[in-house]
Amino acid sequence: MSRVGNKPVELPEKVTFNVSDNGHLTVEGPLGKLEWQLPEGIKLEQEEANLVVSRPDDSRKNKAIHGTARSLVANMVEGVSKGFKRKLEIHGVGFRAAVKGSVLDLSLGFSHPVEHPIPEGVSVKVEDNTNILVEGFDKQKVGQFAADVRSYYPPEPYKGKGVRYSDEYVRRKAGKSVQ
Repeated sequence: MSRVGNKPVELPEKVTFNVSDNGHLTVEGPLGKLEWQLPEGIKLEQEEANLVVSRPDDSRKNKAIHGTARSLVANMVEGVSKGFKRKLEIHGVGFRAAVKGSVLDLSLGFSHPVEHPIPEGVSVKVEDNTNILVEGFDKQKVGQFAADVRSYYPPEPYKGKGVRYSDEYVRRKAGKSVQ
């Protein structure tokens, strides 16, 4: 049984939050501002320098959403104070990436370049034409952008070509054996 929902969320000095009567949460910090609607029945209160997420009863629905709500609030607080990063690597001969304005331009061996728009609140840096660093204060946007870029050419198991996360391990298969 998970106890994630009962853990308090530490609130850094520079981060402020506001919860309206209808459960609309706003978290603001040095990197940006995030908003979210708390699920029905979930309450958020401040105790000293911590935020505590509570549920009204032990019904199945409230227990299920309690830990999720706490994790999302913790991600919001961490995002506006520290931010999130995802690193991608491109493997393959002639494969490369470049940032052109608000578009990530990828050359992945197709007959055409793949152009992926960079969403607002996310910054992308390309180093050595093959390393992509995605940064932002919204964990969902950063992760979704990285997943979208990876989905254009996921790593294949025979030569290892493709776009992969920097901490991802690709299991390689043996090719055909000549007799």
